[in-house]
Amino acid sequence: MRQTFVAPRRRSSQIALAVSALIAALANPATAQTVAPPVAAPVANANAAQAVATPADASGDATVTTVEISSVKTRSSVAMSGNEIQKILPGVNPLKALETLPGVSFQTADPWGDNEQNLALFVHGFNGQQLGYTMDGVPLGDQQYGNYNGLAPQRAVSSENVRRVVLSTGAGDLGTASTSNLGGTIETYSNDPLAQFNFNAQETVGSHHTSRTFIRFDTGDLGNGNSAYISGLFHEARAWDFDGRQSDDQVNAKFIHNSDAGKLTLYADWSNKTEPNEDSILHGPGINSPYTRPFLYPDFSAALSYLNAAGAPPAAAGSNFQNYYSDAQRTDDLAYVKYDAYLNDNVTWSNQYYFHHDDGVGVVAGPINQAGLPALFSVYFPNQNLKQIFGNSGYATRTTEYEINRDGIVSTLHWDLGDHTIETGFWYEHNRSDAYRRWYALNVNDPTSPYTRPGDLASPLITQYGSNIDNKVVQFHLQDEWKLRPDLALQAGFKSSLQYADGTFPTQELPTAIGSNSTGLPVGEIDTKKWFLPQAGVRWDIDKDDQLFANVQQNMRQFVTYGGGGLSPWSLATQAAFNLFAATAKPETSVTYELGLRDTRKLNLGPITAFDGQIDLYHVDFSNRLLAISSNPIITSFVGGTTLLANVGSVKTDGVDIAGTLHFGRDFSFYDAVSFNRSKYQDNYTSGSSVIQTAGKTVPGSPNWMNKFVATANIGSIETQLTGDYVGRREATYTNDLSIPSYFLMGLNISAKLPSPTSFLKNPRLNLAITNLANRQGILELNGSFVASGSYATYSIPPRQGFLTLKADFQ
Repeated sequence: MRQTFVAPRRRSSQIALAVSALIAALANPATAQTVAPPVAAPVANANAAQAVATPADASGDATVTTVEISSVKTRSSVAMSGNEIQKILPGVNPLKALETLPGVSFQTADPWGDNEQNLALFVHGFNGQQLGYTMDGVPLGDQQYGNYNGLAPQRAVSSENVRRVVLSTGAGDLGTASTSNLGGTIETYSNDPLAQFNFNAQETVGSHHTSRTFIRFDTGDLGNGNSAYISGLFHEARAWDFDGRQSDDQVNAKFIHNSDAGKLTLYADWSNKTEPNEDSILHGPGINSPYTRPFLYPDFSAALSYLNAAGAPPAAAGSNFQNYYSDAQRTDDLAYVKYDAYLNDNVTWSNQYYFHHDDGVGVVAGPINQAGLPALFSVYFPNQNLKQIFGNSGYATRTTEYEINRDGIVSTLHWDLGDHTIETGFWYEHNRSDAYRRWYALNVNDPTSPYTRPGDLASPLITQYGSNIDNKVVQFHLQDEWKLRPDLALQAGFKSSLQYADGTFPTQELPTAIGSNSTGLPVGEIDTKKWFLPQAGVRWDIDKDDQLFANVQQNMRQFVTYGGGGLSPWSLATQAAFNLFAATAKPETSVTYELGLRDTRKLNLGPITAFDGQIDLYHVDFSNRLLAISSNPIITSFVGGTTLLANVGSVKTDGVDIAGTLHFGRDFSFYDAVSFNRSKYQDNYTSGSSVIQTAGKTVPGSPNWMNKFVATANIGSIETQLTGDYVGRREATYTNDLSIPSYFLMGLNISAKLPSPTSFLKNPRLNLAITNLANRQGILELNGSFVASGSYATYSIPPRQGFLTLKADFQ
């Protein structure tokens, strides 16, 4: 049975228009000035990232600051500047940099934090898909690996162009453009163009054939308030445990026009990224679990000899058999235009239009005789020689082919009325996403490269299913901050969240491939509306050094709109199950309570000259938890069992984050963050005829204890930074019958200023970064596909790696 449908790809007309506008503005800056209507004098831009202040910012001292603590929020909000992010490793994923912050657990297989397939992120017991993400206010979706509504931050902006990353725990700001921010928001902000002409060049080389080249050209002030930059990135590296290729080509461009009337921003991003996936290692009683599970690529002869005549791997390998290759390929076009209109001295109205197109594919080539494949293939090719059909190699290539086309508007009005500051706005997004599951032959005489999309070379043998989801999101928010007196402010507001989703399957999966009771994957509409999600907070400046804050906030996670998998109603096995879900299921909700104290003070305690820190106590009531209950308990199966998606109860979380920095003059600082989190299920759930005893059990994957430190020293022209990351024991199953041990990893970064041999060469620096300094071994992370009991899957700690970066500016 053949399906030759090919989804349309690389529709980038909107990007072309945005880039054309940017080029036109550069060519004729005077024209750009006409965009802003003449009005009264400007007010300060109310950018959330710019509002995050540090002791050094306030005092003007050049002290070493690792983590910045907001003093304008009624909830916990901490940030890292772009300079501090680059000290971890030049080019690092902004999300990975957050592992330094209190309450954050982040792991991934590569040192850059780029590998999305095996990324694990927890904040206060919530996983990465229960957080909200934005870049310059543009929504980035929920960061699922099989993404349907966004893209990763490092694909939206090159790491070297990041100005700041802000983590707000709880549920984040009311105006955050997200439908998934139950447990907090992560906001990434890009740099604006520099005020003077500059050409920046950076080159990184290091372990596993790493080569990372970054260049950026800043025009400087072009007159009439105009400036711009364009940057290019070329990144190549090899996976640490097999011969897999990591590559990233990216272009960013940004144009700014400032006038008395307002600020115009144009931004465009193109990213073409390939990541080698990692196969997780299955653990459990009687399972042989190796330290790594590398792919056999590119040794095709070894891959052929690995299988027997029927296409099966050695029996001794069990579930930890080796596949031939796997990777993730993503091409993204992202653009936005934003105008901050200064309507008068007290009113700013910001409007932002954005567009995003993603064309992606996940590829894996594995044995045809494993992971439930013989049963699936026999549905499409009954009583036939499967090895012969799939090219006589004993392997089949599976793809999941994604396409996202979304655009939207974010509008926010700030109105300063003296003692009251009003903020109101809305977010609208229209997202059209497709997901197609296909199977291709792997020809014994002509094996394909994992870095060539199979659909570019041949038609699929099977199109298992193809989904199309049309989703519209509308959110509205209103908030008032009331200054009762100069040292005391109350904040209250609410937001409304509405989602209208309609899912179809242009290519239906054969019912017998799903289950005996199925008539095909479900189609239909689900509309979810929550009109009132309140928030209230208080901020009290006790004195010039101490600030008390408290906040309570409710939020909701909208249903996942991905066809054919995950926590999505459109993954259910029958139309009847979908109809029942649509009529009875409730979206996940959370109510977060926070109480905290911020302290920033100068000290005269011998060598200790200053301290800044924060303590944050929190409690979360998480309700209507959704769980996909599968009849197939094998974590590594390519073929999911009949799935039930149901609300299975609530989770209660209690925790505390304590973080602070001791400053020893201007040249040395020590930052430390200790976190305790206890997230426990409150209910059992039913799977078939069995009751799964989860009440009172700890949420798997989320550590109870964490401790991080950063010691920074400036000695002459050399800056040295030593980091430590302790992550405590984590439960590995829903019933907590298995767990993984704690780990402690250190990193070292040394940066040296170099002499400048010419007048036009500025700020030459040499940077050495070493990860896993002590070369520890062990389990790094769980793969997130948890089961009730009996087994779990992990990824291992990569070895010590080193990277050398040379960077300089030319003016």
